[in-house]
Amino acid sequence: MEKLTEKEISPLPSLDVWEDDVLSRYPEPGTEKAKEEFRVYNDDENNPVREFYRLNHTYQTYGNVLAKKANFLQFDKKEMPWWSAMEYLNTLVDESDPDISLDQLQHLLQTSEAIRADGHPDWFVLTGFIHDLGKVLCLFGEPQWNVVGDTFPVGCKFSDKIVYPEFFAANPDSYDERYNTKYGVYTHQCGLENVHMSWGHDEYLYHITKDYLPEEALYMIRYHSFYSQHREKAYDHLLNAHDQEMFKWVDKFNPYDLYSKSPKPPVVSELKPYYEDLIAKYLPATVKL
Repeated sequence: MEKLTEKEISPLPSLDVWEDDVLSRYPEPGTEKAKEEFRVYNDDENNPVREFYRLNHTYQTYGNVLAKKANFLQFDKKEMPWWSAMEYLNTLVDESDPDISLDQLQHLLQTSEAIRADGHPDWFVLTGFIHDLGKVLCLFGEPQWNVVGDTFPVGCKFSDKIVYPEFFAANPDSYDERYNTKYGVYTHQCGLENVHMSWGHDEYLYHITKDYLPEEALYMIRYHSFYSQHREKAYDHLLNAHDQEMFKWVDKFNPYDLYSKSPKPPVVSELKPYYEDLIAKYLPATVKL
């Protein structure tokens, strides 16, 4: 890949812009803010979301995913206590975001506290708390389109149900006979455990936590941005029966991920002891990033 410019590394003014775009595409009734209250960009050449997806769809190749896994799944970048890692994530906060003035830690606490208030199991609460930790990839120099964005399988034909599918015309895998057929390198209903997903914070955190959390939590973490499947059912031909059953948990998690933003800040000092105990119950003392 050629050397990227600063604009190609960070086409979005904030990572939250991508989440706002998802909300505008998949609104649900009863949310605190109507979709028209979130930032809306005209569909023109200066639209940062459009530019983000142009880059994402151009560079998210099968080879890119294998290279990123080889690099980041060594977990040799940093090691620190989990709570410290959550605070480290705070350096991603964007003060220009007009929708919310909370930092990343406070937003994640809002998500997990909403889950806890609804009486879900404590591992579900913990999943809500840590689910965006993989965004630290930005702090390791990864471009935004290798960190956030709708996720999708690589190594097979890109679905037209993925947002801005026309941008896959610039992806070299679209012309590679190994990868451009319906199944590509996969087989019918082979199961998602055998499928490589586009690289980003979901996939990264899945590999960090896969030895510690219940399988339901791992599906939530790994596939919560896989909108072309859990909203559009575009990849049923790759999912097996177990995947279909486990995606019920992804559907349970999704509303908390998208719709828990609120300007009311949680009191971090009051919540910290509970979450430190919860982390200690399920996770090792430190996280290797």
